[in-house]
Amino acid sequence: MRVGVLGATGLIGSAVVAHLLSEGHEVLGWARSTEAAARGQSAARWRALDMSRLSTADAWRPHLAGLDAVVNCAGLLQDAPGERVEAVHTTAIAALAQACEESGVRRFIQVSAIGLDTETPTAFSRTKRVGDAALMARDVEWVVLRPSVVVGRQAYGGSALFRALATLPVLPVVKDTGPLDIVALDDVAATVAFFLRPDAPCRVVLDLAGPEHLSFLDVVQAYRAWLGWPQARTVAISASFGGLLFRLGDAAGLLGWRPPVRSTILKEIRRGAAGDPGPWQAMTGIVPQSLATTLSAEPAGVQERWFAVLYLLKPVVLATLSLFWIITGLIALGPAFSAGLAILQDAGAGPLEAPVGIVAALADVAIGVGIAWRRTSRLALWAGIALFSGVVFFQLVN
Repeated sequence: MRVGVLGATGLIGSAVVAHLLSEGHEVLGWARSTEAAARGQSAARWRALDMSRLSTADAWRPHLAGLDAVVNCAGLLQDAPGERVEAVHTTAIAALAQACEESGVRRFIQVSAIGLDTETPTAFSRTKRVGDAALMARDVEWVVLRPSVVVGRQAYGGSALFRALATLPVLPVVKDTGPLDIVALDDVAATVAFFLRPDAPCRVVLDLAGPEHLSFLDVVQAYRAWLGWPQARTVAISASFGGLLFRLGDAAGLLGWRPPVRSTILKEIRRGAAGDPGPWQAMTGIVPQSLATTLSAEPAGVQERWFAVLYLLKPVVLATLSLFWIITGLIALGPAFSAGLAILQDAGAGPLEAPVGIVAALADVAIGVGIAWRRTSRLALWAGIALFSGVVFFQLVN
């Protein structure tokens, strides 16, 4: 079949693309940025697309030409600058479902989230449920798959967080978390492929849940064992301290970053992600793998251990560099301004010493702010390296 896959560069989407290609389907991958994916998975066709901007059936229709089916693997954890969960989960899906109905794209597979029929404590789960309902109201061969927490060989989102937490010598325990029925990424991709068969059933809603109920701590300890390290001691963190950590994640989200630790995650793990895998297994014949089986199928190597150790270091390094440049600039504008002018005077700046000092201090602040903002972080880091190198060179020649 000719299949369009939304969110084709994400954890689930990339696995679905690879699986469908291996079964001989023609795949069109949609994502906001496709350059890297097009180089790494050249067997698929790729098209850059921001689904949050496609709010009508007319906007979607040109993208559906020649397709037999659509698979939606796109999702957004919570609102961020330029990103709205309602636009992605509800408005775009309702418009796409209408466009599929009117364009004759019969099969529509929606990858949603487990537990939406019982509780929706966040905008993420509420908008997912509304998007599912909009699809099910359309005259297409819809299938709604609702996986639990998905893990696979790739480190992405929650699975990256599990690996990172597993490196800590003492594991923080968040109280009152619900059970997690971890589901294997390969099983999810195989299920999508199953429902693209001509004789596959449609108009069904299935929970994709793993075969065992695990606590959040059980999952982290399983990853620690996979990495080859002994079981770690645990410490319970207070609700106030835990809330502070998740609010810091929200603050990073406002700066354009996508940390896995945000308030939406806290509410969702308290709700839990559990379901009955029986109907899924009976309908598809797929036997869901346990977490231990999933991990043992891909033994951890040096790269997995290095990634796990360094994952939590990245935000610390970026925050430190950002604060360093901002504080340096503010000090140069404030208590150290006179001392800075004296240095510039000794260097021969002459009457330009004051303007040069102000511009240099503002440049420090701008670099710090640029590092904090995700879209400008790379450019700001290079600017910081260039400015530092220029200062060192100036001192050497003088």
